[in-house]
Amino acid sequence: MLNLAELKEILAQPQKIVITTHHKPDGDALGSSLGLYHYLVQQQHDVQVITPTDYPEFLQWMPGNDQVIIYTEHKEKSAALVQQADLIFCTDFNSLSRINELGEAVKVSSAKKIMIDHHLDPENFDDFRLWNTLACSASQLVYEFIAEFLGDKNSINANVATCLYTGIMTDSGSFRFPTTTSNVHRITADLIDLGADNAAIHQLVYDHSSENRLRFLGFCLSKKLEILPGYNTAVIAISKEDLAQFNIITGDTEGIVNYALSITNIRLAAFMIERTDKIKLSLRSKGTFPANEICKNYFNGGGHRNAAGGQSESTLEQVVHQFKTLLPAYKNLLTQ
Repeated sequence: MLNLAELKEILAQPQKIVITTHHKPDGDALGSSLGLYHYLVQQQHDVQVITPTDYPEFLQWMPGNDQVIIYTEHKEKSAALVQQADLIFCTDFNSLSRINELGEAVKVSSAKKIMIDHHLDPENFDDFRLWNTLACSASQLVYEFIAEFLGDKNSINANVATCLYTGIMTDSGSFRFPTTTSNVHRITADLIDLGADNAAIHQLVYDHSSENRLRFLGFCLSKKLEILPGYNTAVIAISKEDLAQFNIITGDTEGIVNYALSITNIRLAAFMIERTDKIKLSLRSKGTFPANEICKNYFNGGGHRNAAGGQSESTLEQVVHQFKTLLPAYKNLLTQ
């Protein structure tokens, strides 16, 4: 493992750097990656952000978006850049399976790997690790990496600040999740002072829905929402036909699970989507209920205690049934 002094020494000279993040990047994944990108470019490094897949349109306004390479659209170029890299920064993920096919290229690369992440149970593929499960976001950790570990807060310009603010805002649920500590507020205040326009960022992210997405949201809540009052649980299950009916694109399902969780007395919400080759699950919970435990133990996934994800190769109906059969074992936690 590299220590901080060794990493600082490496970064003191121009390096070929690749930054990557998890598939279907969210605001924190892209915000942490692009924030780090803008910082490293200032330090005269040759930097490229590569995402494993596409990402929502409501994030494509972010500064540096036009420089991002999407692996699924440019596989050969991406693989060559990873092979040639001196350093690979891995933001907002800690398992190479989270970057799909790109994971194998990163694994065999001779580049030093730097992980900046806040999820549980990291793999040991990295050479340097900034890892804190108490952090609200990877973007918070990138801020700390620049301002505290490298002692270079003066290099956080408006582009860096904008990207990191976006990541912190989205992964903290607009500053309402329990990980939003007083220190997080101090960091975001710094970012505003350094050039992040908080009102504009909020509008660009949250006031950017298509008509199809809004109609789909209404459909989910009026036709697909199932309440299980005996377990204080809500379930929304969406088929491929439902997605096709509303011409759903990447990002359109983002955050819908939170509407189910917002219902009074609901402690656990599940959002299940039938994709081409598997069922994707998003779980959200309140209080101490371990949503990540369910995803890890039963649905090949994991995540945070109150926000987790998983997947299954069973049918949608089978996954819904399996989920419901698990609830009796958790009844005390869900109803206490």
